[in-house]
Amino acid sequence: MKSKGFAIEQRVEDYLVSHGLKLIKRNYSCRRGEIDLIMLENDAVVFVEVRFRKSTSHGTPEETITKAKIRKLVFAARLFLQTHPMHDTECRFDVVGVTQSQSGELIFNWIKDAFGE
Repeated sequence: MKSKGFAIEQRVEDYLVSHGLKLIKRNYSCRRGEIDLIMLENDAVVFVEVRFRKSTSHGTPEETITKAKIRKLVFAARLFLQTHPMHDTECRFDVVGVTQSQSGELIFNWIKDAFGE
């Protein structure tokens, strides 16, 4: 299943790059969390959570993100920023939900600033 997850993350990375983002780091992890993709859009650091569900019959991929997962993402992002200083840089958390059409084509739902107020 790891290879399937990696393949989906790679496709999401390609999708975001095609929309002008640049990869900083893939699969950043620390003891309390992991960030799938860290990207740069203009001057903003974008922490990207990738979620995949083959079907939405039991909900969308985005709906699987819990408050505990958000806390882990925020912790990991803070640690990343402490160890990779980017002064006066805007940051945001995006989610890319990925589903599959009947024909097997991947469908991307990119939510910018997914945890914003």
